[in-house]
Amino acid sequence: MAGRYRLDSKLGGGGMGAVWLARDTRLGREVAVKQVISTADLDPDEAEDIRRRALREGRAAAQLTHEHAISMYDVALHYGEPWLVMEHLPSRSLAKVMNDVDTFTPYVVAQIGANVADALTAAHAAGIVHRDIKPGNILVAERGRNAGIVKISDFGIARAKGDNDPDGVIIGTPAYFAPEVARGNDPTEASDVFSLGATLYTAVEGQPPFGFETDSIALLHRVARAEIIVPTHTGPLTEPLLEMLQPDPARRPTMEQARDLLARVVLGPSGTAEMLRGRPIQNEDGTVPSWALRSAQITETPRPRGSFVDRPLPAAGTGKRPKGFAPSELIDRLVPKGPVPDTTQDRIVAYAPLAMAAMVAVVLVAFLVAVVIALFVA
Repeated sequence: MAGRYRLDSKLGGGGMGAVWLARDTRLGREVAVKQVISTADLDPDEAEDIRRRALREGRAAAQLTHEHAISMYDVALHYGEPWLVMEHLPSRSLAKVMNDVDTFTPYVVAQIGANVADALTAAHAAGIVHRDIKPGNILVAERGRNAGIVKISDFGIARAKGDNDPDGVIIGTPAYFAPEVARGNDPTEASDVFSLGATLYTAVEGQPPFGFETDSIALLHRVARAEIIVPTHTGPLTEPLLEMLQPDPARRPTMEQARDLLARVVLGPSGTAEMLRGRPIQNEDGTVPSWALRSAQITETPRPRGSFVDRPLPAAGTGKRPKGFAPSELIDRLVPKGPVPDTTQDRIVAYAPLAMAAMVAVVLVAFLVAVVIALFVA
């Protein structure tokens, strides 16, 4: 790619294109590369404008250097298409970890938030608004000397302050939008603060602040009205999160102030973000959580699965498995609960029990039809 980067394997993908592990043949190091946006079939002038903006924005993001941010190395053009060239961190996203771990403690979430807010404070100081902060864009290194280190990734749709999107275009992930963004306003530093608060809320509560909603339009309306579900498990994080989730952007703390509020949850009133910088995430006993280590077995409470095999159907008020249950209850158990997975592969895994049940049902119906036909023929 671009005469310099040899693509090795696909790391993932999303609405903004695939991410590949690649080898920088010039510098002899592994990098991650991602196509920003395709200019195919566009008007030549429009395509050229997209390329210019991608180069300008990518190079602006490349100026950000922080221990808790994935470094942007360059934007390369390959057959006229802009590609981001970024640091490769062997890691799992917070979204993927949340598929295995039910929720995180406020102590751990406060560390994640303080580290990410520290990196975003530097980004805002450089005039960069991230615009798509969510669990899928927070990475946790899973091996080597960086194990347990948290980094914010994917500045691929970031904008320099003052750059606006085309009219009618909303970019990002609705579940973590700030209310003003859902109403059509351009993202700002204040909306980044809200999105980080929404992400941390999800990690500790097990659901986004606006709940689960498959209808994106209905979700946008709920976000626009700032209908936040009152948190119940946030403990010492409650006040910082509610400040970050203020409906009015003018009343939210700056990212720097949010960082300091989160750091104090971990370190006490005299704690500062600098004391957490570069440190791996730790439990209160000083150990790195098992989910942050690739070779370790996860010991935290697993996230409940949709399959009735994993989750018995208790009778109401007894805690015991009933002798029978309605088909609607079975379907409810088969449908996966929790946040909608980010990738197609994760969605396939999540809905596998429902697909298997459907296949079994088809086979049983076919068997019964065959038996009935055989009886009539006989």
